[in-house]
Formats: sequence, structure tokens, C-alpha cells
Amino acid sequence: MDENNASALWMSRLETLPLSRSDMNTLVMDYLVTEGYKDAAQVFMEEAGVQSPINLESMSDRIKIREAMDQGNIDLVTQMINDFDPELLDMKPTLYFHLQQQKLIELIRSKNIEEALLFAQTELAPHGEDHPEVLAELEKTMSLFAFSDPENCPFGDLLKPSQKHKVAGELNSAVLESQNQQTTTNLHTLLKILHWSQDMLTQQKVSFPKMEDISSGIISNST
Repeated sequence: MDENNASALWMSRLETLPLSRSDMNTLVMDYLVTEGYKDAAQVFMEEAGVQSPINLESMSDRIKIREAMDQGNIDLVTQMINDFDPELLDMKPTLYFHLQQQKLIELIRSKNIEEALLFAQTELAPHGEDHPEVLAELEKTMSLFAFSDPENCPFGDLLKPSQKHKVAGELNSAVLESQNQQTTTNLHTLLKILHWSQDMLTQQKVSFPKMEDISSGIISNST
């Protein structure tokens, strides 16, 4: 079978796969609940007629933590985490480091250099000595001090919202884990399976319609 016919066969089979709106709605609701978007989940539940797998009120702690994180109020985040579970950060030293790292980043962002230096020396440096696995991240963060315009330096990505969102995601997963709830969305798992499957087919030199851009769903032939 030539490549064009093989691709056409793949596409015809994809189009006949059973996928109901109910399945899609369940996938969306799982994402909203796991990621902590309570208001969106409430609206979606009412409009789509899909039930939430958990009581939406149980998301309150995660929402408050995320809001404080978005505001860059790391001291408040730490306090809320300790109030929620006093042992959580002690049991997850890497998460605790990322939280402290974010506090240093917020101090640098606000141009409070003296306090940032003191905090780095008294809090982060000892943590790096006790946990050498975070030394590379610590050194990268400390490098921000060497630039007069840290937001536009080679390590300026640390000051972007994506870094803050990354830590917020870690915190969200940690809280879910402590509540014995699922920490990864089903959508994320499906995307991982998609990437793995496409990589395996590519390695085997199989011609198939490959999804080149997940965000747009663009599919092209792959050889």
C-alpha cells in the first residue's frame, strides 16, 4: 500500500472512532476540577449538564493558594499550606525550595535587592547545601543578581508568569495528593500517550497522519 492510501486509511479509521459529547464533557470537567478552576467548573456543570467528580466546595483551599500565588504573596502561600497540612512542605523539600525560590524571584522583581540578597544567603543557600539536586536551579536564580535588567537577561524566563504558574501547579498537585485525589488531568495523560505513540510510529518508520500542532489539531502525513 502506498503512503497516500495508507494515510487515507488512517484518517478514515480516525473519523469512525466513537467519541461522544458526553465523553468530551467529562474530559473537560476533569481538567477544570483537577486544575482548580471552580467558577469555570460550576458554569460548565450547569451549561453542559455534566456532574463534577467531587464537591466543588472542596476546591476552596487550592483556589485560595493559587490566588495568593498569582499575587506573588509567597509568605501567605506558605502559611496557607502549613495551615492545610503542617507536614506537607517538610515531606517535599523540592517543592519547598521552589516556593522559596519564587519568593526570591518576587523580591528581585520588586527591586528589593538588599532583602533579596539576605534571603538568598540565609534561606536558599543552606537549602542548596542540604539538597544538592536543586543547586543548578539555585545558581540560575542567583545569576539574576548579576544583571541590571534581569527581566531581559539570559535567565529572564524565571521572572515570567509561566514560572509562577509552574510552581502553582506543583502546589496544586501536592494538595491533591494529600487529599488522596488524582493529581494529573486525564487530558494530560491522553496527550502523553499521543506523543509516545507518534514517537514509536516514527521510530518504526511507519507512515501515518501525525498531529503536528496539538493546540490547533493540525494533522499532516508523516513518513
